[in-house]
Amino acid sequence: MEWLAETAERRATPRDLWPEAGAAVMLGLNYGPDRDPLASLAKKSSATISVYARNRDYHDLIKGKLKRVASRFAGRTGSAVKVFVDTAPLMEKPLAAAAGLGWQGKHTNLVSRQFGSWLFLGAILTALPLPPDEAEVDHCGSCRACLDICPTNAFPAPYRLDARRCISYLTIENKGPIPRAFRKAMGNRVYGCDDCLAVCPWNKFARETREAKLAARDDLKAPPLAELARLDDAAFRARFAGSPVKRIGRDRFVRNVMVAVGNSADRSLAGIAERAIADASPLVAGAAIWALAELDRGRARALRPAEIGDASLKEEWDAIG
Repeated sequence: MEWLAETAERRATPRDLWPEAGAAVMLGLNYGPDRDPLASLAKKSSATISVYARNRDYHDLIKGKLKRVASRFAGRTGSAVKVFVDTAPLMEKPLAAAAGLGWQGKHTNLVSRQFGSWLFLGAILTALPLPPDEAEVDHCGSCRACLDICPTNAFPAPYRLDARRCISYLTIENKGPIPRAFRKAMGNRVYGCDDCLAVCPWNKFARETREAKLAARDDLKAPPLAELARLDDAAFRARFAGSPVKRIGRDRFVRNVMVAVGNSADRSLAGIAERAIADASPLVAGAAIWALAELDRGRARALRPAEIGDASLKEEWDAIG
C-alpha cells in the first residue's frame, strides 16, 4: 500500500497531476450483472470472481471510449485534454460525486440512483474552464447493509475502509500469503469481492450492462475449483487473456484458489491440494498445505517433509500441529 503515501500530494487536486487542468469531466459506464453476484458463494466447490473481472479488462475498454469522446471534445473546443481510467493518482470517486454522478456510500464506493453500485468511472481533464454541475447528495440514510455484510469487518466506521482487511485487496494486490486470520472468511472468492456492492438497496434501480465486453463469460460465472487449480502459467494466460485477472499472475491466482479449496468442505478436492503442495511457487504450495489440512488434517500431517528449507512453508507445516 506504499503508493497511497507516495501519491498523497498529487491526489489532493487534479491540478497537481496536470497544472493546466481547468475542469474534470467525469463519466460512468454501467457494468451491472445479469444475476445476483452473491449466488455463487453458496457453490463452495466452484469459484467466485468479482463481477467486474468476468470478461474484458475495463481499463482498456473505457480508455478507448474516453479517447473517442475526448478527441471530439478537443476538436470542437480546441482545448487540450487528458484521459484517465484508474491509472493515475486521481480521486475519481469524489470527483464523480462532485460532478453529480452519484455519492460515495458507506462502503466508500460510488452509488448511483440509476445504476446502484455498478459504475466504472473515467475522467477527462480539459484545460477549458467549465461551469460545475451540481453535486449529488448522500442518500445512504441509516442503512448499514454494506458495512454489516463484510466478511472480514473491513469497515472500522461508515465511509472508512481498512484495505488491509478487504478481500479485494487480499486476493489481488497482496503479493504474499493470505493472512491466516482471513482465509476462512474468503470462502470461495478467488478474485475480488462484491458483497458490499451487491447488498446495496439502491441496486433495485440497477440494470444489466448493455456493453457486451463487460457481460460475464460463461466460463467465469462459477468455474469449478478443480479446473482452476490445475492451471499452469500458459493455461492461466490463455484463459484470462484480456481479463483484469491476468495482471495478478498465475501464482497469486492459484494461491487464492487453494484457499477456496480449503474452504470448500469437499474432500474430493484433497488430492488436488496434495498435488499442489509440490508446486514450484511457495505461494501456491503454502496455501495448498493449509487447504489439505482443512480437508484432511491427518493426511496433511503424514505428508510433512523431514527437511523444510522455505521459512513460509515451514510456518504452514508448523501450524498444522
